[in-house]
Amino acid sequence: HFNGIKLRVETTLPSVFTLRGSNVTLPCRFWYEPPLNSPRSVRVKWSWSPITGDREVDVLVAIGHHQRSFGDFKNRVYLQHDLPGDTALVITNVSMSDTGQYRCEIIDGLEDESVTVDLELRGVVFPYQPQNGRYHLTFPEARQVCEEQDAIVATSDQLYMAWQEGLDWCNAGWLADGTVQYPINLPRYPCGGLGLAPGVRSYGPRHKHLHRYDVFCFSSSLRGRVYYLEHAQKFNFTEAIQACIEDDTQIAKVGHLFAAWKFLGLDRCDAGWLADGSVRYPITTPRLNCGPHKPGVRSFGFPSPYYKYGVYCYSSG
Repeated sequence: HFNGIKLRVETTLPSVFTLRGSNVTLPCRFWYEPPLNSPRSVRVKWSWSPITGDREVDVLVAIGHHQRSFGDFKNRVYLQHDLPGDTALVITNVSMSDTGQYRCEIIDGLEDESVTVDLELRGVVFPYQPQNGRYHLTFPEARQVCEEQDAIVATSDQLYMAWQEGLDWCNAGWLADGTVQYPINLPRYPCGGLGLAPGVRSYGPRHKHLHRYDVFCFSSSLRGRVYYLEHAQKFNFTEAIQACIEDDTQIAKVGHLFAAWKFLGLDRCDAGWLADGSVRYPITTPRLNCGPHKPGVRSFGFPSPYYKYGVYCYSSG
């Protein structure tokens, strides 16, 4: 308290969901009780704690109309300032690495009040196994292969939500917190036994450099277009890459295909090459001769690069 006046800070939304590539507003406002007769100059500070558990970093600091942003947020964030006391943070062109907890801190002399807002992405979780087979990835390697497929390592919450939506996968995979888990909807002998109820099984934390598993990746919706390249002939892997280039695009990544299936309803019963050398196809309306009787991205694994298939291309424009 100063002179009987109390500084108050609040957010109307403790969690905000958005899509990759979009703009998002994290609400925050402050006021005084009782109201002041004249405005005071306060310092506004937004900081961010990533979901990986790394240390909190500065995002933006403002005094009056003077604002300064930092690091990867530089020139991508600003304060909204729509109404008196409005200190909402606007983040433009949201990336998948922007998720985490944001702190809005208002400093007036010795008074210091803050609130937090969690930023989460809507997306799709998919299990990923590299070309050299099951359980070959250390945690750093798992993080790298997800990034190579236009994705990030999924969190425990993201995997749990995917399980609730029907994800059933018997191979254990890394998650962002360094634990190893797998989701089961249909209990069976090789996947923990028949006696266990459906759920997300956990091995708990594993050694990030010694232990090897698969990984669960998370991709958010995308700006751009994924399409099956209509062509009179099929391609080997090298020809598939070149065919997309000649169509002024690039060969699609696994994360591209999953996001297009999940958010754009891509439905194609044609197997096609992807950038990692795998062959897959997306089905939103199950039908005869197109795999199992449920929606999903079907996989042919990693066939010989000399085999002939179609190709899925990705255009970012």
